[in-house]
Amino acid sequence: MTGFEVVILGSGLAGLTVALNLADERKIAIVTKRELLDGASNWAQGGIAAVLASDDSPESHISDTQIAGAGLCNAEITRYAVEHGRDAVEWLISQGVPFTRDRSSESGYHLTMEGGHSHRRVIHAADATGHAVQTTLEAKVKAHPNITVLEHHVAIDLITSEKLGLPRPACHGLYALDDKAKKVVTIAADNVVLATGGAGKVYLYTTNPDTATGDGIAMGWRAGCSVANMEFIQFHPTCLYHPQAKSFLISEAVRGEGGLLLLPDGTRFMPEHDARAELAPRDIVARAMDFEMKRRGLDCVFLDISHKSEAFLKEHFPTIHGRCLELGIDIAREPIPVVPAAHYTCGGIQTDRDGLTGLPGLYAVGETAHTGLHGANRLASNSLLECLVFGRAAARHILSQTRRQRASLPAWDESRVTDADEEIVIAHNWDELRRFMWDYVGIVRTNKRLERAMHRIQLLSEEIHEYYSYFRVSGDLLELRNLVLTADLIVRSAMQRKESRGLHFSRDFPNQLAEAKDTLLVPA
Repeated sequence: MTGFEVVILGSGLAGLTVALNLADERKIAIVTKRELLDGASNWAQGGIAAVLASDDSPESHISDTQIAGAGLCNAEITRYAVEHGRDAVEWLISQGVPFTRDRSSESGYHLTMEGGHSHRRVIHAADATGHAVQTTLEAKVKAHPNITVLEHHVAIDLITSEKLGLPRPACHGLYALDDKAKKVVTIAADNVVLATGGAGKVYLYTTNPDTATGDGIAMGWRAGCSVANMEFIQFHPTCLYHPQAKSFLISEAVRGEGGLLLLPDGTRFMPEHDARAELAPRDIVARAMDFEMKRRGLDCVFLDISHKSEAFLKEHFPTIHGRCLELGIDIAREPIPVVPAAHYTCGGIQTDRDGLTGLPGLYAVGETAHTGLHGANRLASNSLLECLVFGRAAARHILSQTRRQRASLPAWDESRVTDADEEIVIAHNWDELRRFMWDYVGIVRTNKRLERAMHRIQLLSEEIHEYYSYFRVSGDLLELRNLVLTADLIVRSAMQRKESRGLHFSRDFPNQLAEAKDTLLVPA
């Protein structure tokens, strides 16, 4: 057994923010199932929304967030996030993040516009903000003597007081599979932080990396934590449609800088769906695209930014320009084929303003958590803002707590399991899950589709439980186990919502109810 004062599961912006704000005073371990930069934060293109210009205001940012969130944003949480945005960005700047400069701007940085925003307030590093932030913080993490990074460690389950027979509910650590050594290790901790990201890989088409398998949400639920609003899965409207492009996102900022969505004949269609046209919030744009594609039998639609100069595109969108060129698409001269794809999990483990879950000693931050900021639909570039603001809040809360005595934890018991005989079962189940979730629990839902999905989830859950009980764990099995549980939470939440709101659109309940309520699931 190894032990630390704080163990952070996940190495995206949320996890690294917590770590760097704790490390001067605590011994930290960052547990990541691949390598340090393999999370979704590293893929983020757009930027970080914060009030940085004098013609902008917190009230405006709050209003934009609430409008996008369709009445479900927690007012206190939203104000807290917005009012702490500038401090969070200034902290990143102090760490050395190379945001794109603009000498004519009063802030000294270029601020871009994105869908749903009423002002230019998105600070960015060209079109690879996440990568710039992550590589900067990664260097800080690797250099800090109080931070241990455990790469290729797949978390299995949290160790709670209930499992240890202790009277006071608390989280005491976790079991993790050392995927290189192929053995399970026991890690004790005074505090555990779930920062494992979202669950985009539950869908067939997603902008997320392969690591986005709902691990923290599933582990938190199994440990007894409540989850909220899991039905609200954001589908990013513009994922590159190309047989050789795996989950390549075309940033919101392309539309913010004047990109137009077109049918194959070059006709715009967004003005018919919303007065804000291409700058409408993501749920509206994704549904409009889905409607047009299904109505006309299209495989994709097109995003055209070719009216901008090649110099402008290379300066503002170098990653997108370069990747598209590699695939034979010159965005300075032709439109980009795009489709919607699962992008962001708005729900998650229920937390308070300090990232605390309902289990003492357990925190959740970033996409794993449900803070109440995003409501029924996340406003563009509020995700990295949430990681920063609530990551720093969680670190402050941990530092304010009296250190508790660390429990002695039992080793993982493998005495009654054997090696798996047919691992192809895992691959087949994974593929089946992602396909029926895409078909039945996608952008547009019906009661019948949700019932079909739930029936298949129940069958898969039984198979996976049997597999988990009899065979030694593997990384693929653990991810599939978490994905199926997360899918179950998504479908159960969707079945409870008898209306259409934000990202949840039901043909059986097309209207929005007068009162906005969260969907809360509590473990039995």
